[in-house]
Amino acid sequence: MAITSALCTSFKVELLKGVHDFTNSTGDTFKIALYTDAATLDSTTTVYNAANEASGTGYTAGGNTLVNVTPTSDSATAITSFGNTSWDNSTITARGALIYNASEANKAVAVIAFPINYTSSAPSLSLCPLLLAQKLSLGLIKWLIKT
Repeated sequence: MAITSALCTSFKVELLKGVHDFTNSTGDTFKIALYTDAATLDSTTTVYNAANEASGTGYTAGGNTLVNVTPTSDSATAITSFGNTSWDNSTITARGALIYNASEANKAVAVIAFPINYTSSAPSLSLCPLLLAQKLSLGLIKWLIKT
């Protein structure tokens, strides 16, 4: 099985149809679910699926709700971001993640492949928005992983 970082193709089409609303406080609810190395996730992923989702102490199926930042632009690039999210007091092993829109029938947004299996052994596994050190770039959404 493989997890490949990508913006989901279905998400790109849905953007053109106006399906997703990233506006902070009035927009849709976005979540992030963690997956084991047995999962297959890539640009063809269309919806959240619990198959091969990570499990363990401190992790709830479906993952965490993300706090989004109202989209803006940086020069010629439209950007959005999410606040930090973490699984406190957790024992989880994950190889990747899926960001999905819980307000729109769990439609897939982006797949994030981690370069290795990340394992938390309390106190927490954290995913936080980007810019520093070890980053995974998806063009629209970037993440930094901290354990």
